[in-house]
Amino acid sequence: MLKNNRLTFFIFLALVLGVLLGYYLNVVVIGVQNDSIAAANARIASADLKLEQLTDTTTSVYRELKTELSSALQLRKESEMLREKRLEPLTLLSDIFLRLIKMIVAPLVFSTLVVGVAKVGDIKAVGRIGGKTMLWFVSASLLSLVLGLIMVNIFRPGEHMHLPLPADTFDTGIKQTALSLKDFISHIFPKSMAEAMATNEILQIVVFSLFFGIATAAIGEKGEVVIHFFDSVAHVILKMTGYVMNFAPFAVFGAMSAIVAKQGLGVLSTYALFIGEFYFTMLLLWGLLILIGFFILGKRVLNLVSRMKEPAVLAFSTASSEAAYPKTMQQLERFGCKNKIVSFVLPLGYSFNLDGSMLYMTFASLFIAQSYGIHLGFEQQITMLLILMLTSKGIAGVPRASLVVIAGTIATFNIPEAGLALLIGIDPLLDMGRSATNVIGNSLATAVVSKWEGELTGPDELRDQS
Repeated sequence: MLKNNRLTFFIFLALVLGVLLGYYLNVVVIGVQNDSIAAANARIASADLKLEQLTDTTTSVYRELKTELSSALQLRKESEMLREKRLEPLTLLSDIFLRLIKMIVAPLVFSTLVVGVAKVGDIKAVGRIGGKTMLWFVSASLLSLVLGLIMVNIFRPGEHMHLPLPADTFDTGIKQTALSLKDFISHIFPKSMAEAMATNEILQIVVFSLFFGIATAAIGEKGEVVIHFFDSVAHVILKMTGYVMNFAPFAVFGAMSAIVAKQGLGVLSTYALFIGEFYFTMLLLWGLLILIGFFILGKRVLNLVSRMKEPAVLAFSTASSEAAYPKTMQQLERFGCKNKIVSFVLPLGYSFNLDGSMLYMTFASLFIAQSYGIHLGFEQQITMLLILMLTSKGIAGVPRASLVVIAGTIATFNIPEAGLALLIGIDPLLDMGRSATNVIGNSLATAVVSKWEGELTGPDELRDQS
């Protein structure tokens, strides 16, 4: 078995073993805590509903309900803390792996993008490649958002829930993002490169890297030393990546065990319809993207998808696009994409081309509206699509990032933020699929831009066997 295939096998094995262990833990080890949390949630919902119906806040009934609500919230908090404590050894495995990946991603993006831009050469070449790249990104983003919008209107998965509008006091714990142009612009341009690196703000790192790479190319021979230095740095970090990736199966095992232990297998049946319809829509998006890729790349698109199975499985298992970044870069170069194109397009894709996340945003936002019986007209849905097109740019490729953007967007349309509670429980399962979709989308984007630039060569078979 080849080394790459061995890693894929162990990741799949860890996935299965994690589900089995998670089920055992859910039933035997933390069953008491799960039951306690479920009972507390029922008490909270009941108290919220009764409080909403009361108009007089001075009565003893109101005070008793407030006491009941406070008691239930405290019980839920204590049970969740005890559950987290018992699952801590498992969650540590995935936390360590994701920390190691985040440790690598920022310097890898910076070094590879600087080298990629500098190798491209003058500003005109950078602009030409950037224009082609953004053409694909915008087209793929619109395709993802529109497909999600169409399919959620066809399936209408939220209608059968018939939920009453929640009380204003309900808190999901998800911080909303303010839809502010000033905040959006501030998020793009870094005030400190050190801060951007420390907080893994990929979009800000990309902006600084573009300026740095163009300036390096502009100074001519003196810039060659800088290019060689960062090229060496990139190779060192990729070598580090090889070491870190050996830990991936343990991380997958820990993450899956913890998710199933908390939610149980029942979460799959409770939301089976919604999950099934979302994954069907996501596979439809895969098919459309691959079909478009076929018209540009020909039959080689199938080879590209085959090569991306390991990065996609890794992104799926960890629910993080960032976790698959180094492997995606490596496989694209083996496919035949030139290093300078990969180093330029792929980092941009992690800020501007998160196809799976955007598909989920329209699907999830309208699902919440349908669940509460809130009708959004055609004009409102198109407005929501355009808002999501803007706010999704620069979103981090990490778990639950999409929920933050959704929280800010649905508030604009007076959709209750409490509706996010419908998704929080199953979000890890959905995040897996959209993270894998982000990997496939960015891989196709890089290969297509390479083809348009005439920089796509044959795969390096010798290197692939090493």
